[in-house]
Amino acid sequence: MSKLGNLGARLHRGEVGYDFVGNRKIWYGISILITITAILGLTVRGLNMGIEFQGGAAFTTPKKMSASVSQAERYAEDASGHDAVVQKLGDGSLRIQIAGIDTDKSDAIKTKLAKDLNVSSESIAADLVGPSWGDQVANKAWEGLAIFMVLVVIYLAIAFEWRMALAALVALIHDITITIGIYALVGFEVTPGTVIGLLTILGYSLYDTVVVFDSLKEQTKDITKQTRWTYSDVANRSINGTLVRSINTTVVALLPVGALLFIGGGFLGAGVLNDISLSLFVGLAAGAYSSIFIATPLVADLKEAEPQMKALKKRVLAKRAQAAAQGEPAESQVTDRSDDDYDDEPEDAAAVVGPRTQPASRNRGRGRPSGKRR
Repeated sequence: MSKLGNLGARLHRGEVGYDFVGNRKIWYGISILITITAILGLTVRGLNMGIEFQGGAAFTTPKKMSASVSQAERYAEDASGHDAVVQKLGDGSLRIQIAGIDTDKSDAIKTKLAKDLNVSSESIAADLVGPSWGDQVANKAWEGLAIFMVLVVIYLAIAFEWRMALAALVALIHDITITIGIYALVGFEVTPGTVIGLLTILGYSLYDTVVVFDSLKEQTKDITKQTRWTYSDVANRSINGTLVRSINTTVVALLPVGALLFIGGGFLGAGVLNDISLSLFVGLAAGAYSSIFIATPLVADLKEAEPQMKALKKRVLAKRAQAAAQGEPAESQVTDRSDDDYDDEPEDAAAVVGPRTQPASRNRGRGRPSGKRR
């Protein structure tokens, strides 16, 4: 852990780093491939919508049932003529969900189930959801998601700028698509808990993104007044400076969620936890990935399309080429050098990452993109 802490400090100071922005085409390609896979899974398999969205009935048997999940599933399908989803609960009872049935037939299905399971009809609890109520719940879920996205874009456009808001929106859509695609591929039931999990992970994904954006906004003040760094260089430094923080918060969040999913849902048989824990687990991982590999590189692409940033990049690359022609030592694009003036020392365009090789100046802090003294 001490090594990780030392690495985080060195990343924050710019002594080491990785060229995330320079390799953005690789990350874009990986994200496109994962997204296509998720969309194909959604198209081919579809979502296993719960009765809260489709309407139907859910029957809960008494505790410590002798019948297995497969037997109960077969009995339910024979009694209703529809597909059934059966979950074994922690107390040994079975939860049998049958979507899309007419609620008027629930009593007959309940009686047939009780006979097949060899229990009394009164001992089986039934929860009924009408199709109109299911449609209303589904519409409210989509409305809530849409309102959330709109508010996020408006806030980020005001707090930062529209390019960052657009990049954050793309990252959020990326996270939602992957999470929903995993649900389709795995076949877990989609319930209101799933929607709650989605909204939770979107907020978490935005947290990581905003941390990087805040650092980037601070460090790019008056960036056009120097000729050492391009916008992509500073974006890269912002990612590296917050990298360990993002990893730490993601791992800490994934541990309890993983316990819910793999221990609670898998070993202990608490299947009702699967709907929310899977969305949280997949969404947290996808959100951390998109904050680092999608949102910030996309902002760099959008910003460097501006005429001012194009001119800055041209000046920086020309200065680096001149330095290389003169045989002067190259400086890392992500190394956080803090000299008196950005123009004091030239650098070439190579993104070689490593420790500092020159002594720091006496007056540290002046001329950094953030304007801070250190």
